[in-house]
Amino acid sequence: MIPKVRLPAERRMTTLEVRAVTPLSDSFVRLTLGGPELKSLVVTGGDQAVRLFFPRPGQPGLRMPTRDSEAGLAQTILWPKSTRPYVRNMTVRAVRPEVDELDIEIAVHGDTPMSTWVRSARPGDPAGIWDMGATYDPPPAGSWQLLVADETALPAVAAILEGASPGLRGEAFVEVPYASDVRPDLVAPPGVTVRWFPRDGGAGALDALRAATLPGGPFTAWTAGESKLATGVRRHLVNDRGVAKRDIAFIGYWRVGRSSPG
Repeated sequence: MIPKVRLPAERRMTTLEVRAVTPLSDSFVRLTLGGPELKSLVVTGGDQAVRLFFPRPGQPGLRMPTRDSEAGLAQTILWPKSTRPYVRNMTVRAVRPEVDELDIEIAVHGDTPMSTWVRSARPGDPAGIWDMGATYDPPPAGSWQLLVADETALPAVAAILEGASPGLRGEAFVEVPYASDVRPDLVAPPGVTVRWFPRDGGAGALDALRAATLPGGPFTAWTAGESKLATGVRRHLVNDRGVAKRDIAFIGYWRVGRSSPG
């Protein structure tokens, strides 16, 4: 199933500034944003996502939508490129309300608009967010769960496991570009095993899942990342392992060859 989005009662377009940009590995950068307007963000945890607004090259500042609704994206797209910001959907990795700060971990690659901007961002640069809610639905404590993700969904997996019930049991299959992107210090409940599959080692999460031995009883699954990975995991679990479709939440974060709107 495509998960239902849980939304707060009220959401606001929020203008912030860059506080820090911290390299984490060959493929990941942590972007820290902050500002007093962050107090309006309702923190839900899990795979909570935000729409991130950032200026195009050469723009003197950031123009944010004036509509606090989905119409805000349509409003933005109708602006000419000379004043229109870039917009990308990102997962919230951590929030520190006491200092009005939020972290977003970004998988950087090539010269995409997002990667180019975050590499050159400096403290004080403007950025904005709009809360998109969360979809992850925690299973009952003590149950078994499978998580499968690529690098774009690694921040969501990290946030999910960090906030999970201590009694959660399961496995996470995480595919990343390089061995240097593996995070042995990832926080997870003691009953959850995290398996890493760097593509520079020839491994892939979906192929590894097909060859893996999973529990014989019922379990739930959550998978996200590139569209073919998410749908491939779902197809394998349903067709080859007999998992009910209602027990599989899958989300395509992106698609090869397709650019994001905005």
